Amino acid sequence: MTRTDESKAAIEVVRRAVEEVQGRGDFDVYEELYADDFIDHTPQQGFGSDKDGVRELYRTLRSTFSDFNPVIHWQTAEGDLVTTYKIYHGTHTGDFFGVAPTGREVHFEVVDAMRVENGRIVEHWGVGNLLSVIIQIGGLPAAAAEK
Repeated sequence: MTRTDESKAAIEVVRRAVEEVQGRGDFDVYEELYADDFIDHTPQQGFGSDKDGVRELYRTLRSTFSDFNPVIHWQTAEGDLVTTYKIYHGTHTGDFFGVAPTGREVHFEVVDAMRVENGRIVEHWGVGNLLSVIIQIGGLPAAAAEK
């Protein structure tokens, strides 16, 4: 089965969002790729579900984890809906959910789905393994997380 042109175009938009916005911090590209009426159906605690809230989340991640770098492992699309599996890497140099900077290198997995309409991201659903970050930076012992 070959990807449709719509799916290929949607994957390219999401790839740019991950690499250029999340990875390089290019917020001009953020403005280009995210629709003004964007909605995050799974917002992170403390951040809004609209375009402004997600912009602030990305800025916070980039300032909390210096050298923040997403690595896309795979993407697939059905029509305008793109699913991505990626792993974020970075060094803990800012406060993270009340844990002071440790200088530790961390990584965490994320699976998300983004719907693209007219070349812009309009919706997001995602699951990120943030508990693993808390464990990696010593905010919660691994044994406590298993209980």
